[in-house]
Amino acid sequence: MTRLRSPFGRWDPAPLGEVAARFSGVESGWWVAGGHAIELAVGRRIRGHGDIDVLLLRRDQLVAQQALAGWQWWAADPPGSLRPWAPDEVLPPQVHDIWCRPGPDAPWRIQIVLDESHGEEWVSRRDTRVRRPIGTLGATSPDGIPFLAPDVQLYYKAKASRPKDEEDFDAVLPALTDHQRRWLHDAISTTYGPHPWAERLQA
Repeated sequence: MTRLRSPFGRWDPAPLGEVAARFSGVESGWWVAGGHAIELAVGRRIRGHGDIDVLLLRRDQLVAQQALAGWQWWAADPPGSLRPWAPDEVLPPQVHDIWCRPGPDAPWRIQIVLDESHGEEWVSRRDTRVRRPIGTLGATSPDGIPFLAPDVQLYYKAKASRPKDEEDFDAVLPALTDHQRRWLHDAISTTYGPHPWAERLQA
């Protein structure tokens, strides 16, 4: 397990099984995101991880407090600061990330990522032109863990791809369906313009 030290303390990401157990009673949609979502899509381990992400729609944000009852929740208030997230507080639109840990001296264990929606559509927080039905936002692993669809995850990773994002793209590209390739190509082109992944998606 990767342990990462940040300016706000140490990370020791919760294992997938623990995340699934804690969110299993949540009635609204939730999806494992980030590099773990890519690994769930390909069905194998790719690399180490400094954290673990769970994506929620902004409208459902308070279920995180229910799933992680008794924990500390800290909102990532841009630019670059953390503050306590009060019980039942509805976070403002500029807050997209919440860091969670069991107690004040514990390492950070789970990061919540908030994304937007309108009616029955998911709407990218980066570009409101990029959207899709919420029912197509994710998939479920053979052991029952919901995860963000790889084309959506790669869309977010494409903004300023790092070596780990390139590694994830290389790993999952062969597993993308023709529909996922087209959607990702169009979404990247719409939001970011010319991109080095575009040609490979059309190969």
